[in-house]
Amino acid sequence: MFVSCQLSDMGNVCQNPDMRQDGVDLETSLGYLLKEASSALRAAMEDVLRPLGMNVTRYSCLELLAQRPGLSNSELARGAFVTRQSMNVLLQALEQEGWVTRPAEAAVGKVLPARLTPRGRRNLEKATVAVRSVEVGMLRGMTETEQSDALRILRSMIRSLRDDRAQPDPGHPVQRRPGG
Repeated sequence: MFVSCQLSDMGNVCQNPDMRQDGVDLETSLGYLLKEASSALRAAMEDVLRPLGMNVTRYSCLELLAQRPGLSNSELARGAFVTRQSMNVLLQALEQEGWVTRPAEAAVGKVLPARLTPRGRRNLEKATVAVRSVEVGMLRGMTETEQSDALRILRSMIRSLRDDRAQPDPGHPVQRRPGG
């Protein structure tokens, strides 16, 4: 079977005469490989966090609060890549379990800044050890230079994608909502 591939803006687009379809070559599609790596990482993290009574979202929330105490629900949701509603449900559960604390009333506006309790910090420490073991395993087989290069390259990709989203496309003017 003959398959012809070309690099395009969408990745490697392949034509398979037997199937008469165009498609992305998944083996060389950067986006697909990044998603596959992300899925594998998340599954491995879920496996080590489950025995600790956690999942990736719960761990992310605790880690964010340890590094930036007092974040709002919205800030935590953005940092953990979940909706505000999901984060609100999680924060209520963490509060009931004694892992975080929030004031009963907002000092300013509607923001109820969350903070880790000593119990939450202890649970986070155990989870961090488990998650770090997954990250170390993921990098096994790479030299220190390759690990540094991988981090640098990933940061560069993220920056490029965010910069591209911030720049309006001259062919597609930004549509503004009324009053916005």
